[in-house]
Amino acid sequence: MRSRRGFVIASLVGLLVGAAATAWLTLPPPAPPVPIGGAFELTDQDGRRVTEKDLLGRPSAIFFGFTSCPDVCPTTLLELTNWLKTLGRDADKLNAVFISVDSERDTPEQLKLYLSSFDPRIRGLSGNEGQIQQVTKAYRVYYERIAQDDGRYTYDHSAVIYLMDKDGRYVGVLTYNEPDDSAVAKLRDLIAGGRQKWPA
Repeated sequence: MRSRRGFVIASLVGLLVGAAATAWLTLPPPAPPVPIGGAFELTDQDGRRVTEKDLLGRPSAIFFGFTSCPDVCPTTLLELTNWLKTLGRDADKLNAVFISVDSERDTPEQLKLYLSSFDPRIRGLSGNEGQIQQVTKAYRVYYERIAQDDGRYTYDHSAVIYLMDKDGRYVGVLTYNEPDDSAVAKLRDLIAGGRQKWPA
């Protein structure tokens, strides 16, 4: 009796293991990581049309924000200005880009005035709301318009600098208030063609 019971249990275990193995073998392959970066069409601070293709050939450091930002944006752009200065001539091999998420207020003229306080190699891009939605979706950027009590508005938004290689492929990020030594090292590696993916 026990032998028969043991046989039945062993058979059931075998069936379960076999079913599990079959299920594992038939599972779909894991999905590839969601890409960061892609097609866009915007206008720079001089009124020129710019697409993602204009950034190819040189690596890029891309930051999203808005000119009325009270703290994160000016702090980040000042840090980027200092890092570019530290890089010296190597900074000329890098696209430094500031993309505004404020389609209503940040005209090319406003961007030009705002960016005059930072390194002249930082290029400002803006567009209409549809264009901003397209580029922020491509780069997986969070932004949200927040109404204020006085009738004005501000934005919550992602606060990292996206690092892309010369072929427009995502490499990593510079975080908000990243230490200078770390940021400059990442930028040097990016300019040198490094494909290191640093943790966020």
